[in-house]
Amino acid sequence: MITMHLSNSTLSAVEAPVSVPTYDRSGVTAGIVHFGVGGFHRAHQAMYLDRLMNQGEALDWGICGMGVMPSDARMRDVLRASDGLYTLVVKNPDGTREERVIGSIVDYVYAPDDPAAAVERLADPAIRIVSLTITEGGYNFHHVTGEFDLDNPDVRHDLADPGHPRTVFGLVCAGLALRRERGIAPFTIMSCDNIQGNGDMARRTFTAYAEALDPALAAWLRENVPFPNSMVDRITPVTTDADRADVAQRYGIDDAWPVVCEDFTQWVLEDSFVSGRPAYEKVGVQVVDDVVPYELMKLRLLNASHQGLCYFGYLAGYRAVHDVTRNPLFSTFLLRYMDEEATPTLSPLPGVDLDAYKHKLIERFSNEYVADTVARLCAESSDRIPKWLMPVVRENLAAGRQVGLSAAIVASWARYDEGVDEHGEPIAIVDRMADELRAVAQGNREDVLAFLRNRQVFGDVVDDPRFTEPYAAALTALHRHGSVATLEQIMGNVPA
Repeated sequence: MITMHLSNSTLSAVEAPVSVPTYDRSGVTAGIVHFGVGGFHRAHQAMYLDRLMNQGEALDWGICGMGVMPSDARMRDVLRASDGLYTLVVKNPDGTREERVIGSIVDYVYAPDDPAAAVERLADPAIRIVSLTITEGGYNFHHVTGEFDLDNPDVRHDLADPGHPRTVFGLVCAGLALRRERGIAPFTIMSCDNIQGNGDMARRTFTAYAEALDPALAAWLRENVPFPNSMVDRITPVTTDADRADVAQRYGIDDAWPVVCEDFTQWVLEDSFVSGRPAYEKVGVQVVDDVVPYELMKLRLLNASHQGLCYFGYLAGYRAVHDVTRNPLFSTFLLRYMDEEATPTLSPLPGVDLDAYKHKLIERFSNEYVADTVARLCAESSDRIPKWLMPVVRENLAAGRQVGLSAAIVASWARYDEGVDEHGEPIAIVDRMADELRAVAQGNREDVLAFLRNRQVFGDVVDDPRFTEPYAAALTALHRHGSVATLEQIMGNVPA
C-alpha cells in the first residue's frame, strides 16, 4: 500500500475507518503547556481535549508540548514534522479497533533549544494550565521523607542560573515569576502522574523550589497557584516498529510515532483552577471535589497489581502481560492481593462496585491485542514500589493487618534485580537506581534482608518482623524453587 506522511496538508486524504478532526485546526490556539508528551499523554489528556474540540468547544485550549529531557528531542522532531498530528489506535478485548487522528497538540517547544523562549511561552497570558506527566521520578523528592532534593545537580544549576533553567521546576517558576512581575494571572499546575495526591506533591515540590529561589515568589505561588489532584488511567504500551508498520499497512498512514492503547480510559479531576479550564466533564471526565478515594483505588489496585505480576512473571519466562494474567495462578494471586491487602486500605466509594472493578482489571491485563510487555511494568521500580505498594504495607502494619502478599511482591522485585532470570538469561534492569539496586540484590543469598536494608527506598520496614518474615520466606523460596512454585506455596500458606 502507498503511504502518505501525516500532516495538515494530507489530513483530508485520510480514509475510513480512521476518523479525523472535524474542527479547523488553523483556528486552534494553545491554552495548555504540557511537560512530558509521551504515549500516555497522547492516549489520554490530548485525546479528551480532541473529543471536546470535535464538539466545537475548547478551541482556545490547544496543547503546546514542552520538552526538557534529551530524549524529548525526538518527540519535538516527530510532532513538528506531522504538525502535531498522530494516529491513536484503540484495541478492544474482542480484537476490534477504533482509529482516529488526534489534533489537539498544536505546538512543541524543546526548552534546551532556547530556555528563555520557553519561559516566555509559559509567561504568555494565553497559557492558563501547565500540565504534567513527568513520571513518578520527575518530582525530585525523597521516597521516604517526601522532601524536595535541593542537591540535585540540575536543580542546583537552575537556582544558581535561573535565566537558563534546565528543569521543569526552573522553567515553570521562571514563567510564574515573569507573570507576577508583569501583572499576569497565574496558571494552574495540573499533575497527571501516578502519585498519591499528585497535585499535593506538585504543590510541595514546586513551592520548595520557589522558596529556595525567591521566598517572595514562593509566598505568591502559595496564595495564587492551584494544584488540582487527579486520577488517570489507560494502559498504553510503548510504541514499537511493528505498530508503525501496522498503521502504514492498514491505513496508508506514514506516522513516525502512533499510539496504541486499550479501550478503557478514566480521568477523575479535582475542580480547582484559577484561570478557567476546558469543559472536560462534557467528554467523560469525572470532575469532583475530592479525588483521593479514586486515586487510592487505582494506585493500590491497578498500579500495585502491575508490580505484583511483572517480577514473578518475568522471572518465570513470560514477556507479555496477557500471558501472565491468563495463568490462573498469577491472576488468583493478584485478586488475593487486591482483596486481602489493598482493599482494606481504601475509603468507601459510593456507586463504585469494587469487586467488579478488580475483575475488570484482570480482564484489562488479559487483553492480548494491547500487547503490553512485562518489561515495561518492571521499569523504574524504585519510583513505583515506594509510591504504589509501600503505602499499603505501612497502613496495614499500622492497623495490625496482614502484609504477606505485599512482602512477596517486594521479594520478587529483589530477586528480579539480581539481574538473571530463572532460566539463566540476563535481565536488563531499567531504573535510575539500576546499578545500586543490582549491587545490593546480588547479596540476597548471603543476607536475605540485604535488599530491604536500603532505607532510601523502604524506610524502616526492615525493622518489622511482621514484614521481614514473609519477605524472607518468599525470597528464599524464589531462590530454591522459582516463581511458580513460590506462588503455589504462598497461595497455600496465606489464609484466605
